[in-house]
Amino acid sequence: MSEMHVHPYAERTIGKVLAEKASRVGDRPFLHWDGETTTYAEVDRLTNAYARGFAALGITKGTTVAVMLPNCPEFLWVCWGLGKLGAVAVPLNTAAKGEQLAYYLRQSGSRWVCADAPYLEVLTGALAGIAVDGLVVRGAAEPAHHDLASVAAASDEPLDLDHEVGPADPMLIMYTSGTTGPSKGVISPHSQGHAVGEQMARHCEYRPDDVLYTCLPLFHGNAIWYTVHAALWADASVALYPRFSARAFWSQIRESGATVFNALGAMANIIWQLPPSPDDRTHGVRAAMIVPTSPQLVEGYRERFGITVTSVFAMTENCAVTVLGPHDASADPAKAASAGRVRDDVAVQITDDNGLALPVGEVGEICIRPNRRGMIMLGYHDMPEATLAAIRDLWFLTGDRGHLDADGYLYFADRKKEAIRRRGENISAYELETILCRHPAVTEVAAVAVPSELSEDDVMVYVVRAEGADPAYQELVEYAIAEMAYFMVPRYWQFVDELPKTPSLKVEKFKLKKAAVERKEQLWDREKAGILVRRNG
Repeated sequence: MSEMHVHPYAERTIGKVLAEKASRVGDRPFLHWDGETTTYAEVDRLTNAYARGFAALGITKGTTVAVMLPNCPEFLWVCWGLGKLGAVAVPLNTAAKGEQLAYYLRQSGSRWVCADAPYLEVLTGALAGIAVDGLVVRGAAEPAHHDLASVAAASDEPLDLDHEVGPADPMLIMYTSGTTGPSKGVISPHSQGHAVGEQMARHCEYRPDDVLYTCLPLFHGNAIWYTVHAALWADASVALYPRFSARAFWSQIRESGATVFNALGAMANIIWQLPPSPDDRTHGVRAAMIVPTSPQLVEGYRERFGITVTSVFAMTENCAVTVLGPHDASADPAKAASAGRVRDDVAVQITDDNGLALPVGEVGEICIRPNRRGMIMLGYHDMPEATLAAIRDLWFLTGDRGHLDADGYLYFADRKKEAIRRRGENISAYELETILCRHPAVTEVAAVAVPSELSEDDVMVYVVRAEGADPAYQELVEYAIAEMAYFMVPRYWQFVDELPKTPSLKVEKFKLKKAAVERKEQLWDREKAGILVRRNG
């Protein structure tokens, strides 16, 4: 492995990192997209042009800009151009709509919106009653909107800013699932993504000749940090694709020359379930970062595909807390059940409900503390109480449970929080319940996770009907499809007369989840009823 160039903390802004890359490795390819390649030097020039164009609109340091773009090069140029100005990008899930989308726009305080033209219809509805300074649209047809290509046609000369952009300045607000409340906007400083990039390049041993493939959405941390920033720090390149397609996956891997890819658990299982082929080892991939993983998957990928599986434990709020490196599982196969080893730059502690440290092998809450500056979030946007609640005695409380072994490997147990994770998406049970309760035939809803056959969770809801109401399951499913992102729409449904509650009137979800798992085959199943929810509705 060649010696990685390590940017000191003071230089960990997107502007300084890109300028350094352009100067040192400018001719190297950085991004492969749709048959075209963009070099490091071109990335620096393009993002300068975007920054100048945004500045001409009045966007400056601290301006918050919602970004609703699909996977495309412009997603990076927009976020990084804004970052060079010191403005704050708010990447939005492109499946968001209705009240969910309005909440993101309102809560983030976005002054501008940069979006792809196909999303204008849902944005127009969500923006009703929300004042913004303007819309920048990729593929704009309306004179009232600023065309992104025109904005990006500004001079690509280096910026001459009248203010300094520092590593501790906010760069992104990324929304993560709520637990007992609405989704929280994680304020990520410039330095955080670079901390992740350094961790991944170092511990996963990425090289300048690597091509890191991703089809995961750039609005999530996995793609933007664990692929894009990892490649950036390794002086490597990224092969970007619009979305995951099981049918096209291996052809994309081969045509891109990929040597590394990231996969979520469900995606990894779908790849594994593809029919065996004589071409299973006809590719250049040496490693795949899979979250979560298992001993069976680690061994299976090595035997069938010749691929070494790596993994991490991480959250949007922090960094790579642990890393399962390329040699860990091969040195000790038992470690394949872990999320990796605690590294020098992060401390991990397992605690009981009172915050007391637990011994090796005992399951408790996973708490983390960075040993270096700039590795975790600045806080939750406009949620000071939630920010304070996430920190105890200088430790960040993940809300997840697990245990450490004697060698410092972390084993995930379950989620202490009530978030539901489906196909790589964190779903706020609170938001889902709130949306369904707006239906006139519904008075109460409790959403729980049930294990999915593919990996992670499926969504199940218990519904208490309004007095005298008798809605069909199909009616409520149609309502859910219209009002929430496709991945949130529950699969399993059951009408109940009341929800079990504690004396303080908190819903006892552990009882509901246990009943759902035990009676899963008796529940009304949307998929068995033939109602499949598509990404685009």
